Amino acid sequence: MNNQLQGGPKAPKDPTKKRKGFYIMRNKSVAGSPQPDGTGTQFIYLDSGRMLTAAEMVGNIKDEKILELLKTTEGFRKLVHSIGVTVEGENKEEVVEFCFQMYGKTDPYKSGTTLKFPVKADGMEYVLNLEECEWSEDDNIPGQARFEFEKAGALATVAVKFYLYDGYDVPEIEEENPVDFRSPYYPEMLSNAIMQTGNNYRLKKAIEKARRGEDVTIAFIGGSITQGAGAVPINTECYAYKTYQGFCKLVGKTTEENVHYIKAGVGGTPSEFGMLRYERDVLCEGTVEPDVVVVEFAVNDEGDETKGECYDSLVRKILSSANKPAVILLFAVFANDWNLQERLGPVGVAYDLPMVSTRDTVVEQFYKKPGEGRVVTKNQFFYDVFHPTSIGHTIMADGIIHLLEIVDKQDVYAEDVDITRITPPLGGEFEKVKLLDKKSNADAAVIDCGSFSETDTELQAVERNLDLTFTPQLPYNWMYRGAEVKESQPFTMDITCTALLLIAKDAASADVGCADVYVDGEFVMTYDPHLVGWTHCNPVIIFRGKERKNYHVEVRIHEGDEKKDFTILGFGYVE
Repeated sequence: MNNQLQGGPKAPKDPTKKRKGFYIMRNKSVAGSPQPDGTGTQFIYLDSGRMLTAAEMVGNIKDEKILELLKTTEGFRKLVHSIGVTVEGENKEEVVEFCFQMYGKTDPYKSGTTLKFPVKADGMEYVLNLEECEWSEDDNIPGQARFEFEKAGALATVAVKFYLYDGYDVPEIEEENPVDFRSPYYPEMLSNAIMQTGNNYRLKKAIEKARRGEDVTIAFIGGSITQGAGAVPINTECYAYKTYQGFCKLVGKTTEENVHYIKAGVGGTPSEFGMLRYERDVLCEGTVEPDVVVVEFAVNDEGDETKGECYDSLVRKILSSANKPAVILLFAVFANDWNLQERLGPVGVAYDLPMVSTRDTVVEQFYKKPGEGRVVTKNQFFYDVFHPTSIGHTIMADGIIHLLEIVDKQDVYAEDVDITRITPPLGGEFEKVKLLDKKSNADAAVIDCGSFSETDTELQAVERNLDLTFTPQLPYNWMYRGAEVKESQPFTMDITCTALLLIAKDAASADVGCADVYVDGEFVMTYDPHLVGWTHCNPVIIFRGKERKNYHVEVRIHEGDEKKDFTILGFGYVE
């Protein structure tokens, strides 16, 4: 146990002079997500520019020299003398383990240094002197911070401050005013959220249906923001659940009375994956017919190789459902004020859909002064460079609820939009795409799994609906386990289709290898699961726009990687 957590010394030393420093976390809400051993952990990722953004956004750091040093462990150790950590929890006597992990060069998650530091949840600052720590020679970059609680579900407010070596100058820390949701500027913010109310025919019908007491389901599909990332706790403070609560209040019903809720967000994945999992995650394989679907991919689709056609196809897939659900397009925003609403917005314009922009809600007021229009700062709105805080999620939800309130007061449109008469603005080739794995549509192809005979259980997993437990994505997969393969045999599939996608598992581990894809004997691609660098689902197009006929597809482990692993999570195909 760190001596700072024990009783007071018999002869207190003179106070140590405070070094200059800056926060990368401040008044940040955290929650212990359930772990297999019953403990709870809040993971806070610092790679991919997240820590630099935190330094700029929370610490007001503009000095390029300091920001450059934060990019590597070597630079970090030159800059940061010590780390101050504050945890304020429900149980002031609880000891929380603060971990600060460097990703390694050899294996990001295993070969780097992990600093561990016990902190009492009493609101006091405890300081870890980095000069007293042991470091790995394989350290590469600052990777993540963790708060490890004794029990799952624990809530706390935390702060992390970097104290610097002499010679570095940083701005004085500014106090922030609390977010005032009753500010006269807040309604103006929410009015900016409405890009258009669109054709209200379907949305009005859903509202009226719910008011009559009939069963209505409101569903949300998107990336990590829809999953609830940054909200604490993730299940009830996320924008999706708060929007659902707002819908229930609007129609005069209590939650779960006759209005039902589906949350289907998967972190780090674009609409290219969303269109493949819609039937499983939202329609629950035909057991659910949602009345309202909110689609949120405006900050996830940069990696969509079709540059919007998958998004267009997903929206058409939803609109074309037999029960004719209403669709609301939501455009979230990153801390650098960026999203893809200019690319994806034309889809909403073409189908005359309701559209809400979080970017338009908050960005302009970020740059105003208190008392002159600013309601929330970037630090208060963003949990990290990519995700909103609970406050941010509330503002996102309020934008959608404001749209619902406006539509509720409108006269109903005389008729619905007929999308069959509308040319897809970005393309609709994948409107009828289907998922194929060991469980779904397996009879659509003739498959010989070869050496891909195992089932991978170490998968990307997400909190669905109101759950705090994790549901694995695509568990009905085909895994090549190199250590158990004596002679490598390819995975083969014969399938009749016009377009085909492979869904593979990405991973950071050096134990995972590459695979080569062939169609009718011709090489198409080598899939490298390390390009993204973490465990998640990644779809890629094998071919599209082809003649409808039978194709012979092979997935072979890449030469030299025969003793490594590779997982085929599934396929997407257009008949």
